[in-house]
Amino acid sequence: MAKLSLFERRRRRVRTALKAHSGGRPRLSVHRSGRHIYAQIIDDAAGRTVAAANSLGSKVGANVNAAAEVGKALAEAAKKAGVTTVVFDRGGFLFHGRVKALADAAREGGLEF
Repeated sequence: MAKLSLFERRRRRVRTALKAHSGGRPRLSVHRSGRHIYAQIIDDAAGRTVAAANSLGSKVGANVNAAAEVGKALAEAAKKAGVTTVVFDRGGFLFHGRVKALADAAREGGLEF
């Protein structure tokens, strides 16, 4: 097997720790690219996406402000779906900048993690 990249190693480490401590709560998964940021709440037990939001329709782009908008939109969609507590899955991304802005906005919107 080929060596894993540092990103992939971080991603697997985070996912493994989440599975051990999730307690059956849905997972808030974040993905960021150079142009956009995406977030979704996934119910792993049922294998389906409960709520999702992204910055594709945003005129702001992919900066911290766009990430905050995505976090607020995701929190609203989660409320409609009846989800209040989640486990934050940052994937292989470090918890700062856009990822942190999204998490903070989701917390302000009413999600608990």
